[in-house]
This record gives sequence, structure tokens and C-alpha cells, in this order.
Amino acid sequence: MAKTTTPARAEAPAKPQPLYTRLGFQIVVGLIAGLLLGLVAVWLGNGVDGKDPNWLTSLLTHLGSAYVSLLTVLVIPLVVTAVISSVARLGKVANAARLAIQTLVWFAITALASVIVGIVVGLVTKPWLTAGVTGDAAEQPGRVGEWSAFLLGLVPSNIFGLGVRLSGNVDDGFTAYPNFSILQILLISIAFGIAALKVGEKAQPLVSLTESALVVVQKVLWWIIRLAPIGTAALIGRAVVTYGWSSLASLGAFVLALYIAMAIVFVFVYPAILKLHGLGVAQFYRNVWPVTSLGFVTRSSMGVMPVTEQVTERNLGVPREYASFAVPLGATTKMDGCAAIFPAIASIFIAQFYGIELGITHYLLIAFVAVIGSAATAGTTGATVMLTLTLSTLGLPLEGVGLLLAVEPIVDMGRTALNVTGQALVPAIVSKREGVLDVDTYNEVPTFSYDAR
Repeated sequence: MAKTTTPARAEAPAKPQPLYTRLGFQIVVGLIAGLLLGLVAVWLGNGVDGKDPNWLTSLLTHLGSAYVSLLTVLVIPLVVTAVISSVARLGKVANAARLAIQTLVWFAITALASVIVGIVVGLVTKPWLTAGVTGDAAEQPGRVGEWSAFLLGLVPSNIFGLGVRLSGNVDDGFTAYPNFSILQILLISIAFGIAALKVGEKAQPLVSLTESALVVVQKVLWWIIRLAPIGTAALIGRAVVTYGWSSLASLGAFVLALYIAMAIVFVFVYPAILKLHGLGVAQFYRNVWPVTSLGFVTRSSMGVMPVTEQVTERNLGVPREYASFAVPLGATTKMDGCAAIFPAIASIFIAQFYGIELGITHYLLIAFVAVIGSAATAGTTGATVMLTLTLSTLGLPLEGVGLLLAVEPIVDMGRTALNVTGQALVPAIVSKREGVLDVDTYNEVPTFSYDAR
């Protein structure tokens, strides 16, 4: 008698995650809540002479600063543990050298495309850029970008790449603020990883320790990420109160030109690159939305770098060994908003304000600085420092930087959002080109569940 078998019961389809539990939806709610809280804080007004912030403004300020600090505090342990463990395991990645070279090449390609867009938009909007702007705000910037900063930034001052920045004067005293060079930390970690790779079996305990520490760091990171809606609400609310939109009266044309250029890169340039490599455009933006939105509200590529790395690996399907190298490098030297579009349009603005005609040589220099200069300011990265490097290369007055400081926070939101999006884009397309991208992960509905490792 033949033995019959009972067919296996088909697994029930997974229950869709409720919309209100998704982090992306919660961040949108945080954005809206922050806008409303900011308007309420403005309505409450300030204290004596309009200088003492009300209780809501103080609350938003402290919450926003605390959240950015929480993100930043994980940068060093994440880079150290991820890079050492990934480099030590590079024997599993046959094309590691090609990945590194292609990363730098595509950093340059996307920077060049972005600066071309910035120059074109700057030339088209040139007749209106300086309308209503007076020279009252012109002043020499406190920090100036220098080409030697790249070489100095490569040399670690200590094993941790840490330093101290002093603020204040002799009369009132100085305040010390700890800071760090992510480029130095990256290089130190790569050196340790290569050493562990060369040592072999004897280095296995160190590699195992860093891998275990990385898992712990990522767990803590997930807890911090879950606070993103609260941090988003606080940061947006503080932005509404602190900066408002009054500065747009005189510099509205400049801000509008800058956002138009960034929108062109975001809507046309990046999608064209994705299409060229056979990757879904809408899917990409769904995948990177968490880091794009966080970059917009925090205005810190370095602060959201841990999130960028997680999104690149878990939502885009980039291998961990490669993502832990490309993302920290990109957070230091890949800034399409700050290092390409902004200096291009700002240089045209400042040249027009001072009545200086720019020729083809000047525009070629702007493109050169955009592609190469972001690495030259890696030790002191920042949009203002990058602008001063561009102005000094072109021979334009550095005092023009002061004209744009009034709208710096407003434009910095869009710049940072574009920066972090580009920092996730390049590892994805390079992985696709080299055949190491997990396409199934890329095409899945992003859940942002970092504790699912």
C-alpha cells in the first residue's frame, strides 16, 4: 500500500507593518510637529529685549542639540570597529582595490556633474542674484580653506585622531570643545585592519573583538535612531524659531537659485546615474529617505554618518565590508551640496556683487576645486571653508563670505540632505557595477529594522 504524504501547509503571508509604526512615517510626523512647535514658540515671543528665549524655544534647542550629540558620539566607535573588521576580512572580497578606485572615480564624476549644474544655474539667475543685497554684512571669515589642509589632515595628532577647539578671547576666557578628524580616524582604522590582515591567525582575537563591538555599537545606534522623530521635531522647531525666513528678503534669489540647482541634481542627475546602472529610482529614494530627512534637519553629514552606513548596507544592499569603507570616506570628502553647488553659485554671486567678471578659466577653476578641493579641506570640512578655498583660488574677495552668512542655516539644510544622499548613491552604483550589490535587498520594501541582524 502506497504511503501518502500530507502536503506542507503554505505559510501565511507576512502581515504588513502598520503605517504609524514605520520610521519614515514617524519622521514626517516629526517634521510637521516641529514646524507647528516652532510657530508656537515664535508666537510665545522672547523675554526682555527679545533676547531671552521662552521655555518652548529652550526645550527645542536642548532636545535638538542632545539628539545631534547622540548621533555624533557613535561616529568614532562605529568607524573604528567597522573599518578594522571589514579590512581584516577583505580577503573575502576579490575586487577590493577596484571598489576603492571606482568609489573615488564616481565621487569625482558626481561632483563634476553637480558643479556644472551649479555654474549653469548661477549664470542663468545671475541678473537677480544680488538684488537688494547691501555690503553691510561683508566681513573676513574666521576660517579659510587651504590646500595644505589635506596633507595636514592626513597626519594623526594622536592615536584616536582627537583634538580640542578653543573658542573665546583672553578677556572673557576660552572654552574648549572636543572635536575629531574622521579622515584621521579612518586612516588609523584602515592601518590597523591591514596589519590584522597581514598578521593572520594571531590577530583573530582582535578581529573577533572588533566584530563583537560593532554589533553592540549598531544595537545602541538603533536605539538612538528610534528617537529620530523626536529629534526631528526639536531640530525643525529650533530652526523655525532661530532662523526664520526674514533673511530671505534680501538673499531670496540666491537661496532660490541654490535650491533649484540642488533639486536638478536630486531629480535629474542622480536618477540618470541610477537608470544608467539599471537601478530603480523611486526605490532608491525610498531606501535613503531616512538619512536624507535626517540630514536635512540635523545639517550634519558627520552626525548622520552612522545612519548613512546602516541605510547603505541594509536598505540598498551594499556589502558591509565595502560600505564601512566608502561611507566614512564619503562623509569626509563627498559633498555635492557643500563642495560643488554652493561654492559655484556663491562665487558667481560674490563676483557680481564686487563687479568682477568671471571668464572660462574661472569656471574651470571652480570645477577643479569642486572635484579636488573637498579632499583638500578634509581636516576642516565645511561649506564656508570650502567657499573660502574656492574664492582664494579664483582671487575673489573673502569678505564676500559674510554676505551669505545670514541664510547659511537655511541653505545648509538642503545642502546636507543632498550630501548624504550622494554619499549613499555612490556605494550603491559601484557595488552594482562590480556585481556585489544585493539586488533583492535593494528592491525590498525598506523596513529600517536595524536590530534584525
